[in-house]
Amino acid sequence: MANITSNLETLRIWRENNDRKSREIIEIWINNLVLNIQKLGKEKPQVLKQVCIAALDCYNMGIARKCIEELYRDFPKSLRVKKLEAMYLEAEEKYEDAIEILDGIIKHDETNSGARKRKIAILKAQNKNAEAIKELTDYLKIFMADFEGWQELSELYINEQDFSKAAFCVEELILHKPHNHLLHQRYADIKYTQGGLENIELARSYYCQALKLNPKNMRALYGLYLATTAITTSQKCSSQKKKEAQKLSEWVLEQIEQQYKDVSIDNVEKRLEALQIKN
Repeated sequence: MANITSNLETLRIWRENNDRKSREIIEIWINNLVLNIQKLGKEKPQVLKQVCIAALDCYNMGIARKCIEELYRDFPKSLRVKKLEAMYLEAEEKYEDAIEILDGIIKHDETNSGARKRKIAILKAQNKNAEAIKELTDYLKIFMADFEGWQELSELYINEQDFSKAAFCVEELILHKPHNHLLHQRYADIKYTQGGLENIELARSYYCQALKLNPKNMRALYGLYLATTAITTSQKCSSQKKKEAQKLSEWVLEQIEQQYKDVSIDNVEKRLEALQIKN
């Protein structure tokens, strides 16, 4: 019994710390807990869930199935157990069956964020980006403050080359975290990729803001160089704006030279090719 108590304490600490020690959890289960399920006490549901997820991580479907069956025996109508079953089916690539279970959970509880996220993950795994975008858009109507959700939606729009909607998502992210230099840089990347003088000028402004927040952001520095170079060569730009852009471009090259003294300015362009968003 002492050994079981020690194992339960270890599993409890890993849960509280969000440590996903899947192999270690499975080892504890096999060596001790599987034969003492009825001795797990009030921690039985949490332990079975923890072991089930670990088993799915290790693709040990037999252990995962046993945990789900044990949980169903105690909680036959639990939505949480249904979600685990959906994850089990997802791991076996039975995507339609998994989505059917998740749809049932969502129908019962529209605010079940976990079920909605799992459905989106399955649609992405099937490369059904359009459907994933619809589901994620519906999700964000309910959970508008979900930072990771907006980030995920922006990436999906980029994959679909819908840069205007991707930019809108990043705008939402900037509202959540206005001092995050990477978000300003990301927004600038998208605007630069969209092209056109207006978008490139906007990209220049956001690259500048990213550098104000973090002067060591080299991607923003390179991006600013690309944006200012594009402005100086644009036929639609006034001579005054070209002069300002040229002056800023020269400053950028000085900054790059200072940080990469071993790199000649002639080779700077070769280091900029990865900036534009590509699919």
